[in-house]
Amino acid sequence: MTEFSFTCTGVRADAYAAGPTLVFRLRITAAGGARVHAIALRCQIRIEPARRSYGPAEAEGLADLFGERSRWGNTLQPVQFAQVSVMVPSFTGETETDLVVPCTYDMDIAATRYFQALTEGEVPLLMLFSGTAFTGDAGFHVEPVPWDREAAYRMPAAVWREMVEQHFPGCGWLRLPRDTMDELLAFRSRHALASWEATVRALLDAAAPPQPPPPAGPAPGAGRPVAILPSLIGRTAP
Repeated sequence: MTEFSFTCTGVRADAYAAGPTLVFRLRITAAGGARVHAIALRCQIRIEPARRSYGPAEAEGLADLFGERSRWGNTLQPVQFAQVSVMVPSFTGETETDLVVPCTYDMDIAATRYFQALTEGEVPLLMLFSGTAFTGDAGFHVEPVPWDREAAYRMPAAVWREMVEQHFPGCGWLRLPRDTMDELLAFRSRHALASWEATVRALLDAAAPPQPPPPAGPAPGAGRPVAILPSLIGRTAP
């Protein structure tokens, strides 16, 4: 059986993809310079949050996922990021190929919330490989890619932010149920609002607590000098 090893050598944001997409560069090595006709490769990518430290702001952003920092000894469990497939073409000994990973900016997804909470540093990833290899020098053999093949990679958090900015510059993304969207659309139409931003802003303004009235000004005449008339004693001269 051919011995395979995998290494991730880099990652980039695909600026030309229709949606947010990361492209990981994989180096695949077949021991002994074996001839490989093709590999139907599967890759599961997961985040290993316990393999890095976090600042106060990051810890606050991760509280929704892992709870208070005092509980992280038990709650910093791996987070599923992606599961993708790629067909690796023929090579002998070693080759490199791109692993394309479509992403989402849906904040209901745990991996997205994790990425969004990071302000700097790297994302510790673990890639788990499996699949089917077609090998042989003088023939055609079918053999599995062992389930224990894996590769660790630390992806710069800046790459994720670059990818998001390419597709949602300066914006966030919110998923809502269809009936809620219908109500929002009806509200927008009734009030002739030009954009979804204006629609949400109108709702926020309506829900905001009333502002306290400004302090009352001085009463009319306040601050003017008061004339004090002298009291007259006795009669006035005729």
